[in-house]
Amino acid sequence: MDVLTPLLRGSALTEIFSDANTVQGMLDFEAALARAEARCGVIPQEAVAAIEAACQVKNIDLLALADAAASAGNLAIPLVKQLTAQVKIRDEKAARYVHWGATSQDAIDTGFVLQLRNALRETDVMLTQLLSTLAEQTETHRQTVMPGRTWMQHALPVTFGLKLAGTLDALLRWQLRLREMQSRVLTLQFGGAAGTLASLNEHGPAVAQALAQELHLTQPDTPWHSQRDRFLEIGHGYAGMCGTLGKFANDFSLLMQTEVAEVCEPTAPGRGGSSTMPHKRNPIGCAAILTAAQRTPGLMATLYAGLIQQHERALGGWQAEWEVLPELLMLTGAAIVQSEQLVRGMQVDAAKMRADLDITHGLIMAESLTLALAKHLGKQDAHHLVETLCHAALDQKRPLLQLLEADSRITAWFTPTELHTLLDPSRATGSADHFVRQVLTRYQEQRHDASLSD
Repeated sequence: MDVLTPLLRGSALTEIFSDANTVQGMLDFEAALARAEARCGVIPQEAVAAIEAACQVKNIDLLALADAAASAGNLAIPLVKQLTAQVKIRDEKAARYVHWGATSQDAIDTGFVLQLRNALRETDVMLTQLLSTLAEQTETHRQTVMPGRTWMQHALPVTFGLKLAGTLDALLRWQLRLREMQSRVLTLQFGGAAGTLASLNEHGPAVAQALAQELHLTQPDTPWHSQRDRFLEIGHGYAGMCGTLGKFANDFSLLMQTEVAEVCEPTAPGRGGSSTMPHKRNPIGCAAILTAAQRTPGLMATLYAGLIQQHERALGGWQAEWEVLPELLMLTGAAIVQSEQLVRGMQVDAAKMRADLDITHGLIMAESLTLALAKHLGKQDAHHLVETLCHAALDQKRPLLQLLEADSRITAWFTPTELHTLLDPSRATGSADHFVRQVLTRYQEQRHDASLSD
């Protein structure tokens, strides 16, 4: 195991893309190919049992396979040689029908698709857990008032529930996208040497259909050896989701700064410490999520570049996917796990959030005051007057309320009690709760729809 795997790729997706599972995916293709061709009368039915029995990764020498792949240019060529030798031990006649009519890329691509199917299923499970945890925290903090920030500065009051709901809303869309793409991307690759299945003569379409059925994959209208948009779509879904998690982690780490201290990551022995400073509580979960979010755009660039393929079978482009796409998925899987742990155990200091609303001494409520005053003076005049008083409050380092109560242009329209109300942040979150309720409703609907489809 790579020593960085628990930190950077710590999810169930990593095992799905292990060397053993990569090879097993290709072997599953070979076993299904034999069954499909026997069904179509292309190879003898008697050959299937020996081929199926040999199609287990335990029968393959992975070290020898890796060494041979360096000369062969891919894993499938030496794998077929080892597989054929294993079948020959069991049934010499059956050995001649191994990999019949297929090409290396058929085995590699379809085996990879089988891994991707497992990854998509596991991702949905992990994402569903994250959504559940996020929905619970959104409900808990729907009335937790805090400063909203634009351009890194205080803007207007918001709620922490609304911030969480924004992430929940985006992740619900990513989950739908991942589910919707499966009929397009979980697709058989089977075209033979040049994408024509010429070696199967008139049996090509029938074998392709039977093979797709055996593997429970969609049968494409044409082989896609040099059309890589399906894998690009998968990468896009994961990279986009990782970016959403990165945005959340970035916001969370900013709120965790010492000077802000409105939230904190979960505490545990040894978590977030420093090798030199005992007082530190570092946002290590956020760092892991942001590390993934920083890397995925570069990986996506490779997938985009890989769309430029040469003729019917390419060199360089599709080979670049072998490590790039699994890495992208593994990084995103770890980001999902880290995010769920972060959201589930996060510490929220609602009192500090409320206190931070007051550090500008009422200035954060200037817009609410302006809108109320505009009913009497008109928007432009009201804006100019309030802006002047805000500047005076900053220059004199005095609370805005003191200046308001001393200005006849203000007191002519508002009593002291009304001014206190206008400057109360908890009364100025607008439609935040409405938006939160809409997202939580959407979450419940999507969860219900998913349960019906299971």
